[in-house]
Amino acid sequence: MNLYPNFITFVPLGLLHIDGLPHGAETFSDVSPSDAHFLMLAFFGSRKHVDSTLTDLRPDFVFLDHAHWVPSFARQVGIKSVAFITRGAASTAYIIVPSCNIQNDDDKTRLSLMEPPPDFPHDSSLKLYAHEVEDAIPFWADKNEDSGGLTTHQLVVNSLTECNFICIRTCREIEGSYCDYLEIQYKKPVLPTGLLLPDQTRTLLEERLANWLGSFKTGSVIYCAFGSQIILSKDQFQELILGIELTGLPFLVALKPPAGFETVDEALPDGFKERVGGRGLVHGGWVQQPKILAHKSVGCFVSHCGFGSLSESLLNDVQLVLMPQMDDQYLTSRLLSGELKVAVEVVKNESWFSKESICSAIKMVMDEDSKAGFEIKANHLNLKGLLSKQGVDSSYIDNFINKLQEEINK
Repeated sequence: MNLYPNFITFVPLGLLHIDGLPHGAETFSDVSPSDAHFLMLAFFGSRKHVDSTLTDLRPDFVFLDHAHWVPSFARQVGIKSVAFITRGAASTAYIIVPSCNIQNDDDKTRLSLMEPPPDFPHDSSLKLYAHEVEDAIPFWADKNEDSGGLTTHQLVVNSLTECNFICIRTCREIEGSYCDYLEIQYKKPVLPTGLLLPDQTRTLLEERLANWLGSFKTGSVIYCAFGSQIILSKDQFQELILGIELTGLPFLVALKPPAGFETVDEALPDGFKERVGGRGLVHGGWVQQPKILAHKSVGCFVSHCGFGSLSESLLNDVQLVLMPQMDDQYLTSRLLSGELKVAVEVVKNESWFSKESICSAIKMVMDEDSKAGFEIKANHLNLKGLLSKQGVDSSYIDNFINKLQEEINK
């Protein structure tokens, strides 16, 4: 897997096993959202290994995401630290700033999270609803007894406060005002790295899938994927599948098997395969998402609103239908659907999304006579033009590397 062995060395990091963490779990993809804090605790338990490795290697920089203790330790041994954020600037600016104080037993905190923090960009349309706040608080308010009883939120804010500077996988064309807000909050440089999309020119879409997609007319196929971390319940999985079926359009769905099931086929609604026939595929494993999004037959992307997936879609012609599942995704969805107006967010009822609301949102962007759909397509096309302009992405990386070099030379 190492394409540059002369430049890159991998250092294995073993996680301690703790009660509650599934055996062999090493990333968020291996655990359910409710078990995520066990993974964090196991990772925090690797601190001695990380610290000794940094002491031995003495690099110029150490990049971190969840390793909250690293900036403080790095400063002691003369290493500069860079916090690398992959969740986007808007959601980070809303939740992970010093002025947003999350406490588990504070009703005022719950109410305050439904509105942006003080001095937030004035033209922002971001907000969280009550049920979304309830979903977010347990993770951010979880206290780590090994870190003086501080909450996860406090630990992350402290690490961003203590690092030398912050970089975010984003670009100013999408989130410029939120990068500026984070610079003010943390009083240090916040550097967009660009979207950091890998080169796809050296790979081809799997022949079987390419042939299937090629059998449908341009822009007619719905593609649905929720990333590597989202595991739906059976009821949620079936409601989503039925909503897509209701559109009458061809579709490709790539989802993990629902909780309690080994395969997606076991969880399909009764009679689904017979009704759909050859116009729909439901796949339970990995797929070549960038290649699928770039295929001329794919016209709609139903997404959980993960920032990486959205970056890929914004550089293609697919229309976005968003079904956010957790705090950063809710906020990114409001950014794209409310502020940039390049997507539509599916209306959610008290429990989840209904098949009718899923079908309605998809038809809004796929119907050629839809006025709202026309506006969304026009805005998407305009943003795609800005992001794909020659030299834009490379300019972000060049600037980022120059900033690193300036830090070394100080």
